[in-house]
Amino acid sequence: MTDKITPATTAAPAAPGAFVRTVSIDTFLAGLRAIRETEFTVGHVFDHLKRHPVDAPSLSRYLFFSRNHYTRNLIFKNHLFELVAVCWEVGQGSQIHDHHDQNCWMSMPVGRLRVQNYRVAERDERRAYARVEPTDHFEIHRLAPAAEVDPEQPVHKVSNLPEFKQRAVSLHIYSRPFSTCVVYSPVKNDYRVQPLTYHSEYGRLCEGVRL
Repeated sequence: MTDKITPATTAAPAAPGAFVRTVSIDTFLAGLRAIRETEFTVGHVFDHLKRHPVDAPSLSRYLFFSRNHYTRNLIFKNHLFELVAVCWEVGQGSQIHDHHDQNCWMSMPVGRLRVQNYRVAERDERRAYARVEPTDHFEIHRLAPAAEVDPEQPVHKVSNLPEFKQRAVSLHIYSRPFSTCVVYSPVKNDYRVQPLTYHSEYGRLCEGVRL
């Protein structure tokens, strides 16, 4: 059993200097595909991530970085889930967002990320008004390599902070796949639906993408 960090749960970190046994991305994906649809749930998939940290070199063909923005790189997608590698240069971060009422898990084969959680304090759909407040935060890295988003409080922001001083790669599992998310602005106190795109698919840059 793991300690719960609302609104996300993270794996207990390994001891400093501990050897972490990893698997290739192909082995990791095969294990995900072997999970029955009825068991592809919060907790169960998280256990798979904890037991099977991914070997970073096996991801190389899927990784594309950009100085302008973090990149979303599709590794696999079917009706049940999609597996996406997100590449972060130093200082890059996401907007405050949710996952369109879908389940989400993260693992961390390269670098370190800060996850800042938020709660929606007020929301008025008629005016597209929303006020969000920061709650807790945690870091995810090689020795604390897995996290899952609490479906009850899914709003968060992910950042590769400048003080981390290294690139980062995170693996994201979304179930079911979705093409939009809700993005929140604490400055304007509003929100909007944001289309989601990929920068690469199955190891190849998407048409028209410039890094």
